[in-house]
Amino acid sequence: MKRFYKQAGVSSAADGHRVALDGKPIRTPAKAELLLPTAALAEMIATEWQGQGEEIRPGDMPLTQLAATAIDRVSKEREAVIEELVGYAETDLLCYHAEEPQDLVARQMAAWQPLLDWAAETFEAPFQVTAGIMPARQPEPALRGVRRALETLSDLELTALASLTACCGSLIVALAVRHGQISAEEAFSVSQLDETFQIEQWGEDEEARKRRALLMRDIEAASVCLSLCRLS
Repeated sequence: MKRFYKQAGVSSAADGHRVALDGKPIRTPAKAELLLPTAALAEMIATEWQGQGEEIRPGDMPLTQLAATAIDRVSKEREAVIEELVGYAETDLLCYHAEEPQDLVARQMAAWQPLLDWAAETFEAPFQVTAGIMPARQPEPALRGVRRALETLSDLELTALASLTACCGSLIVALAVRHGQISAEEAFSVSQLDETFQIEQWGEDEEARKRRALLMRDIEAASVCLSLCRLS
């Protein structure tokens, strides 16, 4: 789509904050108002739109995409999204440790076990860890604990958390970002630990480098969205 506006700005009212293009509020693909919970998030989304060139590239506006998804889909399908995320927890990356080599085993233990311990304490969610690829059945208290945590989130936070979970293959990692336990960079490092280990052994091709760069971008965007949801 060709750029059709000159200026992106923010307008605030009692019911929320809007991003406007030449004074006209943005709408989602489903034609709903793009109403945002904080001025800080609205300003960042306005920056995404202002930074577009002669052509509008939605893929370069991850915060806009997260906000629109929250309004158009997640607000109508909250329970389904929560069920999907609990499903991730049933096969969470952090619960599947390697059996060898010992260097990788040690790295996983050092990076992953503190997050598992944190989840157990914070959400009363004691996850079961296994070695190899055999599935580990997660105890119901663990699943109930993370479900309670998800149910407290707003639609937009839930959307950002779902994006983080998909990027990292781990609901535990995503929740750790949401609660300030780890940064976006640490989330990338923790979730990409196995692949980084393989790259150290065999090198990295250009396709893998680009894929990891896009993954880091999406993790950062979801992390920023979660942070801005809590700023006035």
